[in-house]
Amino acid sequence: MRTNVLITGASSGLGAEMARQLAASGHHLALTARRVDRLEELRDEIVAAHPDVQVVVHALDVNDHDRVFAVFKQAIKDLGGLDRVIVNAGLGKGGRIGTGKFEANRQTAETNFVAAMAQCEAAMEHFYERKAGHLVVVSSMSAMRGMPGSITSYAATKAGIAHLAEGIRMDLVGRKGLDIAVTTLFPGYIASEMNEQVEQEQRLMVDTATGVRSMVKAIEKEVDTAAVPGWPWAPLGQVMKHAPRQVVRRLV
Repeated sequence: MRTNVLITGASSGLGAEMARQLAASGHHLALTARRVDRLEELRDEIVAAHPDVQVVVHALDVNDHDRVFAVFKQAIKDLGGLDRVIVNAGLGKGGRIGTGKFEANRQTAETNFVAAMAQCEAAMEHFYERKAGHLVVVSSMSAMRGMPGSITSYAATKAGIAHLAEGIRMDLVGRKGLDIAVTTLFPGYIASEMNEQVEQEQRLMVDTATGVRSMVKAIEKEVDTAAVPGWPWAPLGQVMKHAPRQVVRRLV
């Protein structure tokens, strides 16, 4: 079924590839990011490949919370409503706690959690009003456990937004007359601009297109949660949750 989808952080990496793959399935798109030139290039690429797909773009720094609400409202007008919002914009900066990297850690915390909360608020206001919709939150496999080194703050923010999404899901329990789904994605190592900023070596990396295919498959199924790609990350997620710290430390 064709839907109207808003994606934040769509100028590169996972967001841009999700836009390409969703457009290939016929979905209309509202794409947002700070780098409008890249959004416009992506829009032109998608429209050339899929002339029947409508694509609108909006400049958005998700840390400008008032702008988040304004852009979401404009996208709703542009497309005649939103069926799905993918909270994807994020930051991977950071350093080991206690090494003078507070500013980088703060920026990551504000972008990945506070700004994500603003996006969820804007999306859910619309979905409650229309009594239908699909909220998708991009977390991370690093949310399974407290992580060391440069990804400590990043992992904490991704755990935070996963719990935020679960809380929203809890609010929907028993609410009659609402057709609203909430999906939390836990990507493993998928090649993107973000993980180029992370200092730790990343094993088991897959290319962007392959990783995003598994993300889009989970999104289309509207599952509650999904480790993506499922192999090896679904079983590894359980190891990360429950194994001794020494074992987890070697994995990351």
